[in-house]
Amino acid sequence: MNWIEQALQRLNTEQAVLVTVDATQGSVPRGPGTHMLVFAHGELGTIGGGHLEFQALAHARRLLAGERVSTQLRQVLGPSLGQCCGGVVELVLAPMCTDDVARLRTLLMPPRTPLALFGGGHVGRAIVNTLTPLPFAVRWIDSRDEIFPADVPLDVECEHSNPVQAAVADLAPGSRVLIMSFSHAEDLDIVVACLKRLRAQDDLPFVGLIGSQTKWATFRHRLEDRGFTAEEIARITCPIGVPGITGKEPEVIAVAVAAQLLQTV
Repeated sequence: MNWIEQALQRLNTEQAVLVTVDATQGSVPRGPGTHMLVFAHGELGTIGGGHLEFQALAHARRLLAGERVSTQLRQVLGPSLGQCCGGVVELVLAPMCTDDVARLRTLLMPPRTPLALFGGGHVGRAIVNTLTPLPFAVRWIDSRDEIFPADVPLDVECEHSNPVQAAVADLAPGSRVLIMSFSHAEDLDIVVACLKRLRAQDDLPFVGLIGSQTKWATFRHRLEDRGFTAEEIARITCPIGVPGITGKEPEVIAVAVAAQLLQTV
């Protein structure tokens, strides 16, 4: 469960104060539209940490205690606050209760980029868990309907597709695609389906294939044999993950791939 779901769940039984970064000047930890929910005991989300957040927490809890204090707070991030960012942050504080849950859900849930993940293996599972708090709407696809774990994160859509490449046709426009099925034959079929869609619609900004340089060399030859041009084949990213991370553990690969995906948003 991500922090937003946790916060909204708590709001069903507790009052809170929503702290929002309303405006900024200069160098600051977080930008306008950043939110944090403050409860009498504990908080969820962050507006950037440090003394800025410490002061905001104290101010919010004074509101929760019923004190008559301003619902606006301006903080200069200089020596007097123990921070050297040099910018200015203007905060707005708003009391929240159960009646605000539906409105807050809409406010706090960021726009999510559609992402199709083909493959329910160990790396696929690690990537799903890593992407859960990030701004991606994950569609998890496999030809084996028994492959998905019981504890799939709430916002992840699991789909059985056989043949697996058939799911490419109705992916949301703008989807990022990750391909890591249990077989190279399936991987190739999915890559071919993605290239055909790119040729027809050009609406998949990132298509990544897990594998080594050797695997990719073999795939390139097979794709050439199927009539795809060098320019079309170059639309496929293989290997995947930001350069410089060499670990092969699923969790390490997941972090490298998540970082690469964030560069495409």
